[in-house]
Amino acid sequence: MRLLLLLGASMVLALGVVGSGAFAAGPETCSGTLAAGTHGSVVASGTCSVAPFANVTINGNLTLADGAVFNALFSPGAVHVTGNVKVGEGALLGLGYGAKTVVVDGNIQANKPLSVYLGGTTVHGNVVSNGGGTAARFYNFPIKDNMIDGNLIIHGWQGGWWGAIANTVGGNVDVANNSSVVHPTDDAACGAAGTFPSGCAATAGADPDSSEVQSRGTTNPQHISGNLICHGNTPAAQINPGDGGAANIVDGNKIGECAGL
Repeated sequence: MRLLLLLGASMVLALGVVGSGAFAAGPETCSGTLAAGTHGSVVASGTCSVAPFANVTINGNLTLADGAVFNALFSPGAVHVTGNVKVGEGALLGLGYGAKTVVVDGNIQANKPLSVYLGGTTVHGNVVSNGGGTAARFYNFPIKDNMIDGNLIIHGWQGGWWGAIANTVGGNVDVANNSSVVHPTDDAACGAAGTFPSGCAATAGADPDSSEVQSRGTTNPQHISGNLICHGNTPAAQINPGDGGAANIVDGNKIGECAGL
């Protein structure tokens, strides 16, 4: 009798395990337009763009497959990701910059991305990017006007221009071994066309305006609650007065290239 009861309980448990996952929906694949409304986890493949003025909620993670583009810049309404944003190798992420409201409840994690364009976005976790970039085209890597509750870490990106400007960061800012290796072939044409998502024609040689780690004047400060750590960047991390730059507000220590910033 005990054996029968044990076997029966095991079968119930097994059926429960099978039943709980066998019919669970996988993540939605987006290649084209991500419509307004609520979605589960989303995998961007190819180019996935949020519909103009659409309010979008992703209940789960947003994952950019290798080489994918996710475009939620400028025209979307409110974009809310309740999980993490994961950016694959050679992928291009665009969030914010004029969108109504953009919030990521988790982390933004980029592994060898083509680039990350992040502006006016609230991230309740960390923003971490490791490696990536290209010398074939001129791309920016702009991290501007964001609220980041955790750390901001950018390591080993190589491309056109990169910078961290006017962010509010609850943890540390750590930027290391990032290199500008190309500049625009035609500054005016590149500025007019913008660099997202196709980049601009590039010429070898560093962009002297790159590596800006700074406030935007005195009215829009970059406030870092932790430490500001800068090592091995080319050009060295800088404040660029010609671009409206001003000193950072740092509650912790200023280390390396950023000791005077």
